[in-house]
Amino acid sequence: MSPDAEATSERTDTLDAAASAGADTTSDTEARARWEAVLATLEATLDQDATPTPTAEDAAPWTGPAGLGPIPRDLVGRASRLLAAQRDRIAVVEEARRSTLDHLGALRAVDATRVPSGSVYLDASA
Repeated sequence: MSPDAEATSERTDTLDAAASAGADTTSDTEARARWEAVLATLEATLDQDATPTPTAEDAAPWTGPAGLGPIPRDLVGRASRLLAAQRDRIAVVEEARRSTLDHLGALRAVDATRVPSGSVYLDASA
């Protein structure tokens, strides 16, 4: 092979490798952007008021987005903090549920001891 052909071949190989690396970088950038969007959405729902107004969207069970691939290493800390915040929110909701059940039980106990006042029977023949 001539020296010019060898130099051309080396430049082509270098360009091919750079293009391949660029494609990987683009792919990594897109994957990172998808992960950031998912994390931002989850963080936004977590930041909403503790007693949001239910919507039709709330009725459908949540499913995780498909095709995200592995989480980028530098987003692991953010995802871990989000998970911890979600677990804290779950604990708050569970405590509110228990408290509500306790209150309902107390109300039912009081209602069960109440003596009916007024007429119990209606005389329909009069």
